Amino acid sequence: MSRILMAGLALCGLLAGCTKKTAETSQAKEVNLSIWGNYLSPELQAQFEKETGIKINISNYSSNEELLAKVQMGSSGIDVAVPSDYMVEVMSKMNLLEHLKMDQVPNKDLISEQFLKQNFDPENKFSLPYIWTTAGIAVNRDLYKGSVKSWKDLLDNPQLKGKFALLDDVRETLGAALKMHGYSVNTTNPEEVNKAKQSLLKAKKSLKMFASDTIDILNNKEVAAAQTYSSDALQAAEKSPGKIEYIIPEEGGTLAIDNLVIIKGAKHSEAAHKLINFLLSEQAEINRVKTILGGPVLKNTRAALPKELQNNKALFPAEETLKKLERIQDQGDNNKLYEDAWTEVKTH
Repeated sequence: MSRILMAGLALCGLLAGCTKKTAETSQAKEVNLSIWGNYLSPELQAQFEKETGIKINISNYSSNEELLAKVQMGSSGIDVAVPSDYMVEVMSKMNLLEHLKMDQVPNKDLISEQFLKQNFDPENKFSLPYIWTTAGIAVNRDLYKGSVKSWKDLLDNPQLKGKFALLDDVRETLGAALKMHGYSVNTTNPEEVNKAKQSLLKAKKSLKMFASDTIDILNNKEVAAAQTYSSDALQAAEKSPGKIEYIIPEEGGTLAIDNLVIIKGAKHSEAAHKLINFLLSEQAEINRVKTILGGPVLKNTRAALPKELQNNKALFPAEETLKKLERIQDQGDNNKLYEDAWTEVKTH
């Protein structure tokens, strides 16, 4: 082989190495995060970007099913997402999640044991907890003074005609109607799901809108009441002191653990792990609870919060209230029961 040819091959190898290194360096400078609205404060985003030099590109979704659809398309570009408990199980079964490299997430040791090894991911192969919330009813007391104690007070209340919103979420919204009738949010009984569907079809005649981001519509007085997540209700209450009340209905509601996952084939895996580890730091969680007003998952966070937050019953419900809450479970083939009922509710 001639020296010229050998030199050319060596140069080609060097250039290829440089190109590869440049690509990796470029990739490391950004990470694509898909997350619920109002779930990451601008302060935390700025801090992560300053500390690491990695830019976070954020996209939002309004339901777990919307996130799933984005990922199934195969071209979402998402690196890190924050699905709720049952959706972690769905996505892992569909081979849509990467195994987490736990050696790159040392802050996992700060997580409270009660939020680990859940039935949707028993070995935490694919997920680590981010935050937990409940779903109930928020009322703007400037617009509605009446009693709200149950789901019936929202779904079947002539005084709220044209003045209330429901979550744009198949399992949460059907779950509310199921709870109203005394059924489990995880029932697979077709008659019970049908009864919930009929109640929602009736409620829809008086409904103002389906909306999963309820902070602004409550504060702007677009609705007097809304089915909502506790974190959104508490953020709305903070913006309108003394006006927004959050109620967990007497029949109970749902409790969700939202989780950090890495999407299969993520292009920025190293940056994704750095982001997850950062979000599970004590400083990041204290900021998160103060701004998002969702339940903490780390061992020492509650004790480090201001007293008014430690004692906030909407943020930390009483034990007897927690016993009435259910986590939504993946129903496998029976998911079609819910999907068909929801399609009918949304299209009629």
